[in-house]
Amino acid sequence: MVMLFSRFLKDENGATAIEYGLIAALVAVAIIGALTQLESGLSALFNGIGTRLTTEAGNAAGG
Repeated sequence: MVMLFSRFLKDENGATAIEYGLIAALVAVAIIGALTQLESGLSALFNGIGTRLTTEAGNAAGG
């Protein structure tokens, strides 16, 4: 049993795939964090654009 456990600890098959998976997860967390920080600014920007378009459309229809 000890020999089997020792061989398991020394076996490095699949280690590269796990490392790439961890890197991909880290990149995903960074992207999600960046988008979360940008969300409020982008939301305000698009709300402002929508308000201006609505106002201008109302002015064009009434004028």
